[in-house]
Formats: sequence, structure tokens, C-alpha cells
Amino acid sequence: MTETTESMLPGPGEPTAPLVDPIVAFRNVSIAFDGPPVLQDISFSIGPRETRILLGPAGVGKSVLLKLINGLLRPDRGDVLLFGEDISTMREEQLFPLRIRTGMVFQEGALFDSLTVRDNVAYQLIQERMPDEEIDKRVHQALTFVELDHTFNFFPADISGGMRRRVAIARALIRQPELILYDSPTGGLDPITSTTIIELIIKERDVYRTPSILVTHRLQDAFTLCTHRFDSEENKMVPLPKGQTDPNTTFLMLEEGRMIFDGSLHEILHSDNPFVREFLE
Repeated sequence: MTETTESMLPGPGEPTAPLVDPIVAFRNVSIAFDGPPVLQDISFSIGPRETRILLGPAGVGKSVLLKLINGLLRPDRGDVLLFGEDISTMREEQLFPLRIRTGMVFQEGALFDSLTVRDNVAYQLIQERMPDEEIDKRVHQALTFVELDHTFNFFPADISGGMRRRVAIARALIRQPELILYDSPTGGLDPITSTTIIELIIKERDVYRTPSILVTHRLQDAFTLCTHRFDSEENKMVPLPKGQTDPNTTFLMLEEGRMIFDGSLHEILHSDNPFVREFLE
């Protein structure tokens, strides 16, 4: 679990580790849309270097939760803290500086068909009127990271669905964000292409160590994130030793708008919650 456990406490004579503010914190958050609550009394956090995997079937409020994090929606009750600031009642213009610090990978990639890959990745920088030379440099760096630098002048129609998702990840990385939100990044992709996307997410996690939350209904994606690391020398993901998992990658689960699970891979595999058991099986 994410709460402090006895094994994490300092021993006699050891210095107490300083408390670190979470990157994201939900405090008893609820929201509804002219009906039953979509999310009800939700509390959780994302700490520095943490990757949180939000699991669950369609319709349980996963995407709504992401929209609350970057202020696209406002809670009916409770507080949403982003980078230590309560965004629950912020005006739109107050949210802009915080959103700039956040990268977002939308469902289906959400690229602009009329723009080149370069302009899709650089969209935010173009709006800010950054010099073209600096834009090109940053775009090449982001595309090289996702191994698509050769698509610089292509249009989305010229590349495959999996490549479009990789371009979307490059766009999210263009400003070296302090938080990344992945909204079903492998949805609709075949298993091989999905693995390529998850490998990129693991690469980002292990190279840049950016805190993130990933929404998915795919157990294979979630388990791969927990049980693999990125090997920079081999430039690929490799499995962790048997029985080991990434200590900073943990799970969240929603049922009927309530948070029913918050913990590690080991804990979710041994959960007694009927909804969790049914989803895993």
C-alpha cells in the first residue's frame, strides 16, 4: 500500500526522511453529471517518481478522474491538489501554468490530421511562438526518444496507428513534463503494438522518472509495467528477476465510482475483494 508501513520507518538513531509533498492528491473527491455519482469520496495520491496504474472496465470513471487532475472538470465536493496547489476552484487562466507542467497522452492519440508530425509534436511550442530552430531541436529530441525521427515531415495519415500513439507520447514529452497522464494509450491496438507502447512508457519511467498515472483495462499492460525495467545499454525493456516488481509502480481500482483498491502487484493478486478477483480472472 502507499501508506507508510512499519518496515519503512527509520530504526533507532537513523535520521527521519523528510516528508515529500505528492505531485497529485485527491481528498474526498466526488463528481456527478445529472445522475448518480461518477466518482464518490475518492482519495489517493501520486508521489515523486511514482507510476500509478488505474485499472478497471469501461464506465467506472477512469477518464473522468484524469480530467479532474488537469482541471478539465471540477469536483462537486472535495479537493484536487496538483503540484501542491488546490485546483478545485481555480479560474481557467490560473490553471494554464500548471497544465504546461503536465503531459497528456489522449485516447487514440488525438493528432491533428492537417498538421505534420513536427507541428503536432510542437503544437504547444508553436502557440507560444518559440523560435523555429529551438522547436526543431526539441521535436527531433522527442521523436528520437520514441524512435520516430524519420517521420518529422510526415502527416498522421502517412503512419500507422501504433506510430501515431508514439507521436502522441513525443508530444507529451516535448516540454519535459513533471507529470504525465496516459489515457488508455494502447486502446484498440494489437498485442504486439501495445507492447511497443508499454515499452516506451517503461523507458520514460526509468530514464526520466516522471510521475505518471496510466488508465487501462488491459491486465497484460499493467503487469508488464510492474515486472519489467528499461535497459539503457540494450535499449529495450527486460524482465526484472523472478519475484521482483518495480517498487514505484502500483495499482488503483474503481468500482461504481469508489476507490476499492490502492496497492502493489502482490497485494492486488492476493486481494479478497470480489470485484478485484472477478476483474483479474
